[in-house]
Amino acid sequence: MRKETQKVLILSLLGLVSVNAMAQEKAKRDTIKSIDEVVVTALGIKRQDRSLGYVAETIKSDEILKTQNNNWSQALEGKVAGLKIQTAGAGPLGSSIIKLRGDISMNPDQNNALIVVDGVPLNNNTTGTGFSAYGAGAKADLPIDYGNGINTINPDDIESITVLKGSTASALYGSRGAGGAVMITTKSGKSKKGKVQISLNSYSSYDTVLKWPDYQYEYGQGTLQKDTQGNFFYSYGASADGINTGSTSSAFGPKFAGQYYFQYDPELEGQSAERKLWQPYKDNIKGFWETGTTFSNNISVEASNENTSFRSSLTYLKNEWMMPNTGFDRFNAAFSVDHKLNEKLKMGIKLNYSKTKSDNLPATGYSNQSISYFMIFQNPNIDLSWYRPIWKKGKEQVDQIHPFSSFIDNPYLIAYEMLNGVDKNFLTGNVNLNYKITKNLDVMVRSGMELNNELRTQKRPWSSANYLQGMYREQHIRLMDLNNDVLFTYRNSFGDFDFSASAGGNIRYTEYTMNDYIAEGLLKPGVYTLPNGISTISKFARPNDKQVNSAYALATLGYQNKIFLDLTARNDWSSTLPKENRSYFYPSAATSFILSDIFNLSSDLFNYWKLRASWSKVGNDTDPYQLIKYYNNSDFVGSVESPSLYPNPNLRPNMITNIEGGMDFTILKNRINYTITAYQNNSKDQIIRIPTLWETGYSTKVINAGEVRNRGLEMTLNAFAVKNKKFSWSINANWSMNRNKILSLPEEFNGEPYTMGSVGGVVYFNAFVGGSLGDMYGYGLMYSPDGQVIYNATDGLTAKPAQMKKIGNAYPKWRAGIQNEFRYKGITVSFSFDGQYKGMAYSQSHHKMTEQGKLEHTLFGRENPGGMIVGEGVVQNADGSFSPNTKPVLLSAYYADYYRRANVETNTFDTSFIKLRDARIAYTFSKNVTDQLKISELTLAVFGRNLWMWTKFPLFDPEAATLNDNQITPGVEMGQLPTARTVGVQLNVKF
Repeated sequence: MRKETQKVLILSLLGLVSVNAMAQEKAKRDTIKSIDEVVVTALGIKRQDRSLGYVAETIKSDEILKTQNNNWSQALEGKVAGLKIQTAGAGPLGSSIIKLRGDISMNPDQNNALIVVDGVPLNNNTTGTGFSAYGAGAKADLPIDYGNGINTINPDDIESITVLKGSTASALYGSRGAGGAVMITTKSGKSKKGKVQISLNSYSSYDTVLKWPDYQYEYGQGTLQKDTQGNFFYSYGASADGINTGSTSSAFGPKFAGQYYFQYDPELEGQSAERKLWQPYKDNIKGFWETGTTFSNNISVEASNENTSFRSSLTYLKNEWMMPNTGFDRFNAAFSVDHKLNEKLKMGIKLNYSKTKSDNLPATGYSNQSISYFMIFQNPNIDLSWYRPIWKKGKEQVDQIHPFSSFIDNPYLIAYEMLNGVDKNFLTGNVNLNYKITKNLDVMVRSGMELNNELRTQKRPWSSANYLQGMYREQHIRLMDLNNDVLFTYRNSFGDFDFSASAGGNIRYTEYTMNDYIAEGLLKPGVYTLPNGISTISKFARPNDKQVNSAYALATLGYQNKIFLDLTARNDWSSTLPKENRSYFYPSAATSFILSDIFNLSSDLFNYWKLRASWSKVGNDTDPYQLIKYYNNSDFVGSVESPSLYPNPNLRPNMITNIEGGMDFTILKNRINYTITAYQNNSKDQIIRIPTLWETGYSTKVINAGEVRNRGLEMTLNAFAVKNKKFSWSINANWSMNRNKILSLPEEFNGEPYTMGSVGGVVYFNAFVGGSLGDMYGYGLMYSPDGQVIYNATDGLTAKPAQMKKIGNAYPKWRAGIQNEFRYKGITVSFSFDGQYKGMAYSQSHHKMTEQGKLEHTLFGRENPGGMIVGEGVVQNADGSFSPNTKPVLLSAYYADYYRRANVETNTFDTSFIKLRDARIAYTFSKNVTDQLKISELTLAVFGRNLWMWTKFPLFDPEAATLNDNQITPGVEMGQLPTARTVGVQLNVKF
């Protein structure tokens, strides 16, 4: 009887029909995760979890909505082994990329997981402003985080998320699934008994800064300047006390000890008429930031009967971020309907629309126009309110108040005049038809689309540091991504064997354009239109289209619901590769053995034991227009310019081979579930750009070269520590490590490093054979044989090395997360910790604030006579021996040298951390209460995110990364914005 029940269950799952309600209900009572759970896999195919030869982890909607993230992906942080959400810490929209099992390519664009919504891949590319993160004094603009495709998806509309980590799991998605896939299933109508169900989810949340640098407020502005009596002094402008010391950005001035100096007077907009008290203003950076707020309301309506189900949803979210005059509004609308036209034909439609609008988003990076730059340069003795009028008297919109340096823009000018607007309309959806040809054969036809129409604006007023006569810019961005699938599926059972086979094809077409218009200089101040430009640059988009045609097949064989074998095959034809290499084939194989059933090991103590293994090869193409020479549009209308990239008409596809194996266990009546997985990825023939000789007329060329290997281990544990009728305590934990090794590099380098990228001209990500992706190189200190720092005997400053060295690696040695949930009657308490061990990040802010004496650690030596200090270390003698350093130098010179920008070693820090990532207390009212209110469910909750953090990283957040144009580069902090600590309240009602 048991064997027949299992067969019915398998056939039902293969037919996407749920049966055996009693068995499911028992599994729900006894386990955290049913061993017969159905998960969504590649192409939207639903599979029985026990039949998979690879890991597929599922996160339900309740987990995503617990702490109401504006960006749903951040709810996954710390909850899935091997998954990392990388953001740039660049504002409220928070563009995200998802990485699974580390980097597999030296090309950073090839390392992200594919996002799939209802079976249709999402294009998650980011369009940047065209400027790097380090732009101080470069008369250029800076990066702005306008968001990407991930943050247009409404968390309220997500039913579940399934993470397919290895390339075997995502083999049927081809090139874009090489880095794994994140499968999002949106909600559809599932109301009970055919009734209409209305749901309301409303929340309010409040943001404050999680962590501040250790600013010092004991000494003020100055550079150790002395008056005629030999005392340290301060004077804004030349005065009776001495020369001007008020134009420096350094804080090596006099100690705050009750003395009086000539200082800045905001009423006079110049030197005070009388001496004023020399005092610190301890809120002159933190006071600029406000309590951010987010308000969101979602209402959904759903209904279903035996033939039709539908759901519609509307959401409005309003965010006012912590930086004044920044934030965004987002409106989401979703609609889905599934209808059974007759016994053979079913139809489904899903549409998701998002409109994101903002008058101002913060700019990021180390540049005159970023608020980060102001925070670095603000001095302890300067009152924030002195900047508040923004404009000098009688010079509104013409000349700003920035009395201490013309290079430092007024913070309120940055917030209220340097506006970065966006109006984005984003639409995704699909239409699918499923026709049952025979009892065992059906066909699915699906057409999916992604449309993005976006207008961005940047306004720069007169007198700003980089645009003395202002600037206005418009970026018009249009993206269309179409996916069309057809899939035939056959299912049958032959004695003890269950068989399923699918075959089909896909055509994907992508079209992208970006038109760019810049008005350099404004004829009339404060008027931001293109016709008001002194000169106008128009850059019209050249074609940027891509098409990939694909054929694929999947076969699944099951024996007695104990042994399973999956085989897949796919062939792609990519328009970005030459004709002779355009077609590339890749297969995969996966198997699983239910050892507990095969050897009849099941008991109340030991319930389930599964062994799985998989192998795959996945092909990967490249960006369009790299095969032959294409001219670029010039700044001069009607003209073009020669490209800097030397094309390669012989490019081959990049191939990635994955091997994975692991086991799953459940014990104690399925109350403890443990999973362990080991994997190896090898990526060969990577498509990368390398430098070339300038005399060729090009700066780079594109080639196939290099091999990278990833090896890793992942473990997860799900357990009910306590479970009875009144109280339960569940624990979910995960741990993962990844080791990356570069096995080969292009022959052109002859043993020299390949620089994959650099930030700020100081941190270089160099690849050596035997090294790892993420290795950071730069200049550092020199050491004697016994490990002491070497100084120069002549000037008393550190000795300067001739060569760069490896400073560390941007990626941690391991990551871990743990979630706890307690339920008692209607009360639910949950919280989650996650963290990482090791990993390094360079901090530009630390360098500059140390050089200027703004941080507490620069107080060391301040009381030394004459403001002098002797660096602790040695000098090298003429005979090669070493003796103690005795050469004194000014404190300001010491800190400026020891922590100079090029000294990557002294400005790079361990990024180990532990975070209380989220917490929630919820109360669900009893049925007695809801019946009286004539509602079906009522829940009130208090929640928080990023509530606490332990780390030795000295800046805002150890999860530091830099938005460099459109690239999010981990391991570098370059003008990072503060991270928010969030608390909020939530109301959920169902009628």
